[in-house]
Amino acid sequence: MNGPTDNRGEITRVLAAHGSGKDRLGETFGFAYADLQSLARAQLARLRPGETLDTVALIHEAYLRMVDQSRVTWKDRAHFFAYSASVMRSVIVDHARRKSAAKRGSGITHLSLDEGAVASAEQPEMILALDDALRQLSSIDPRLEKVVDCRFFGGMTESETASAVGVSERTIRRDWKRARGWLYAHLADDLATGGPTVAG
Repeated sequence: MNGPTDNRGEITRVLAAHGSGKDRLGETFGFAYADLQSLARAQLARLRPGETLDTVALIHEAYLRMVDQSRVTWKDRAHFFAYSASVMRSVIVDHARRKSAAKRGSGITHLSLDEGAVASAEQPEMILALDDALRQLSSIDPRLEKVVDCRFFGGMTESETASAVGVSERTIRRDWKRARGWLYAHLADDLATGGPTVAG
C-alpha cells in the first residue's frame, strides 16, 4: 500500500508471534488502523456504494467478519492486508446488493479496472456485476481473483501483492494483465443487453 505507516514492523511482529485468531486480531487492527482507513477510503472512492456506508462503518463491519474467521492464519503484513481487502470487498458487495434490491435495476454505465481509476458510476449494479465476474474468474484461476483483490480493491503495490500471493512481481504483472483482459471481455458481453461499458 502507498504511504506506509511506522507500524509496518509491528504488524508483522504481532502476526509472526501470535498468528491469527480473536486474541490478537484487536492488537493487529490497532497497529494497522491508519492503513486500514486508507484501504477503506480507496475502496469507497473507487466503488462509491453510497453515503450510508462510510470508512468507519466499513472497517467496523470488516473487523466483525474477520473475528468470525478466527481460523484464518495471516503469515505477514501483506497477507493480512490482502485478506482485509477481500473482506471489505464482501462488505461493499453486500451493501450494494441491498441498495440494488431497493432500486430494482437502473442499469450500469461505465467501469474502469485501472488500479488508479475511480469508477464513474454510483450504481450498485456495477459493483455486483464486477463481483459476479470475479467469482467466475476465481473458478477458472483463483490466483487471478486474489491479484484483483490486492491491486484494484486493496491498492497494493506489485511487490506487496507478490508477497501476499506468494509469487514473483513478474508473475503479478502478467496475472494483472490477464485478469483485466478477462474481466473486460466478460463484462463487455453485457453490452448487448444494456450492461456496463468498460474502459482500459
